This record gives sequence, structure tokens and C-alpha cells, in this order.
Amino acid sequence: MLVSAEEMLTKAKAGKYAVGQFNINNLEWTKAILLTAEELKSPVILGVSEGAGKYMCGYKTVVGMVNGMLEELNITVPVALHLDHGSYEGAKACIEAGFSSIMFDGSHYPIEENVAKTKELVAICKDKGMSIEAEVGSIGGEEDGVVGAGECADPDECKMIADLGVTMLAAGIGNIHGKYPENWAGLSFETLDAVQQKTGTMPLVLHGGTGIPADMIQKAISLGVSKINVNTECQLSFQEATRKYIEEGKDLEGKGFDPRKLLAPGTEAIKKTVKEKMELFGSVGKA
Repeated sequence: MLVSAEEMLTKAKAGKYAVGQFNINNLEWTKAILLTAEELKSPVILGVSEGAGKYMCGYKTVVGMVNGMLEELNITVPVALHLDHGSYEGAKACIEAGFSSIMFDGSHYPIEENVAKTKELVAICKDKGMSIEAEVGSIGGEEDGVVGAGECADPDECKMIADLGVTMLAAGIGNIHGKYPENWAGLSFETLDAVQQKTGTMPLVLHGGTGIPADMIQKAISLGVSKINVNTECQLSFQEATRKYIEEGKDLEGKGFDPRKLLAPGTEAIKKTVKEKMELFGSVGKA
């Protein structure tokens, strides 16, 4: 059964580790992440962007697939199904469809409007026992066509949004989505430290977890980051394994063209990436 992310993240913050949010794109992705979480006895958050939700035929399809897998694969670890960078409309649609967690990204609205919309969604989520993530300061890089440079959040604005009763807060600390450029300045630990001082025990979220060096990840966790989002890295490992399979001509041998065979190496590669991340984040055995 899907659970809210609240309990797993409260435990992570207190225990100085982080729970990974791994974005899903299809059945293979979802299965690979769930099986790895179960094998490592790690809590996990399945992230769905609005684009991926559309690609998978809508949020109800996603909920049906995930709930079916939890049962058929006998998944016993805590699993949250979370809308990633949700619009106001998207958040409402996911609440209806049966997600257990949402992110409302109001970072592009004036702060007053971000506050009003966040408040309304917090009330609905509380009522339904769901967790809700908010964002302050836009996360850079490209996400569904939106490109930003990676701003640092204002700690006072973070406190203002945190005080509305959200479960977790994504604060921009110079992190970006996608691959990091050569001239990336690194994470601003000063900003993170200032945000944590203002928000206390609230779990903080690090977006754009792909390509941030391991020591920076560990430092961020020590400063209150309890949820780290990974997406691009799984896509790259899937792509690499699939390319290798085809370049080696395996799709031309016997029934190698069967999608179950064709997608198997990529699926295994995702498992390997998820395992590496769970070990790095310290969530293994914490279910």
C-alpha cells in the first residue's frame, strides 16, 4: 500500500540519511526501482513528472500500475508515489488519482500567490493523509523544457513556506537538473545551513541529484537534506546498456528483438544505479 513520505523522511532527517526519489517513466523503470528497494530494505519515493504522467497515459494509469506491482511483487518496504514539480492543476489531478504525495512547485509565482496556493493544497493533503513538498528558489537546468541557472533560495522565504505546514521543502542551493556544466560552482552549503537553521526539523530536498559528487551529497545530508531526487542518472545508465545490447547485435540473435529481452539490460542497469544511490544516501536497511 502506498504511504505518505512524511514518516520515512522524518526518520531520515533524525537518522542523518536520505531517501531517494527515483523518477519513473514506464513499467521497466518502476519494477527496477521497487525490486531494488525491496532487496535493500530501503524506503523509496517514486517520482512522476507531469510529462512522464502524460506519457504513461495519465495519473490513474500510473496509480494502477504501481498499486498492482506493490501487491504482485510483494513489496513490504514503504513506498510513496509523488508528483514531481507539479503545477497547481497537476497537484489536484494527482490527489484525485490516488497519489500519496505531491510537490507543488509555486517557485515561479510571486511569493504571495505561492503562499496562497500552497496553503490550500496543504489543507487538502492533511485531510487525505498525503505529504506535500514545496519549492523556494528555482532549481536550475532543464526540466520539461524549462531552463534555469540554479538560484539560491532566500532562507526567510523558506521559513515562510515551511511554516504553512508543508511536509518537506526543496530549496535551491545552486543545484540543477540534468548534467552539470563544466563551470558549475558547486552547492552552496552556506545557503543550506541558513535554510536548515530557519526550518528546524523539516526534511529538506535536494533536486538534481545526478552528477553531484559523493562528498557533496554526504555533506548536504549532514546539513538536513533527507530526500534526494535522481532521474537523469537512471536514464543515462538505461541508455548505455541498451546501446551496448544493440551495438553488439544481440537484438539480431534468436529472439533478441523481443522487447522483454531488448529492455532487460537497461532495466538491470537502472537497478544497479538505484542500488549505488541508496548506498550513498544511507537508506539501506532503514525500511
